[in-house]
Amino acid sequence: MNKPATLSIIGCGKVGQTLGRLLYEKHAVEIQDILNRSTASGMNAITFIGAGRVANNYDDLRPADIFLIAAPDDQIAACCESLANANCLSKDSIVFHCSGALPSSILQAASAHSAAIASIHPIRSFAVPEKIICDFADTYCGVEGDQRALDILTPLFTAIGAQLVTIKSEEKILYHAAAVFASNYLVTLLDTAVQTYGQAGIPQDVALKMMAALVRETTENVLKIGPEKALTGPIVRGDIKAVLSQYRAVISWNKPYGLLYKKLGSLTARLAFRSRRSK
Repeated sequence: MNKPATLSIIGCGKVGQTLGRLLYEKHAVEIQDILNRSTASGMNAITFIGAGRVANNYDDLRPADIFLIAAPDDQIAACCESLANANCLSKDSIVFHCSGALPSSILQAASAHSAAIASIHPIRSFAVPEKIICDFADTYCGVEGDQRALDILTPLFTAIGAQLVTIKSEEKILYHAAAVFASNYLVTLLDTAVQTYGQAGIPQDVALKMMAALVRETTENVLKIGPEKALTGPIVRGDIKAVLSQYRAVISWNKPYGLLYKKLGSLTARLAFRSRRSK
């Protein structure tokens, strides 16, 4: 039986701890060194994972088969530079990060030392690592990078139940923007609906209850049958009079919301056109 690859983690917060423990519990890797800002946080990470050794600094890191840089996005490049300067990388090394916004090329300092680089971004919230440990299976992950790195990392993530989806390195920022549309901006859009209900005299707590079934059914339909078939409402019915009346009412009350209504109406008309063509 082949010995598992050694994995060291730099910036081992919630993401690093979760992935480290998942990989360790599946015997996919041998946890080697954990390098955090403090010894105490490093010890906490080791306790959570169940294995590893605290490294006091970059010079204390030992050569490993794989290095995961799980630091915040604005620190990844600097961490990689420090790792490269620590003389523990070789042509056989793999260095990867888990950022959804940054491409693997941010690890160019490792590439300069002949290491293979990659990015694997689990599309999950890691706010509660204990929960992710229990239900990580079937989590989708966007992946890109050097083929040599992906050849090593793919079976490791497959072992913990990840569903890997290859993305274009040069379009990584659009991949992340899509997640912002699907999550963050959806919240903003729903808040716009709550505020509009409020202008009609409906308290927020009541508005949220009124919206609940509509929001759930709409999102479930989109996820099950796709946006073209899930679209309903006045635009897809061709009721332009109702759309114009709503637009005029909204913009006379709140100009930013009115402009948003107009822009969304234009995009929805395009979606309705696609919907009709798909029938």
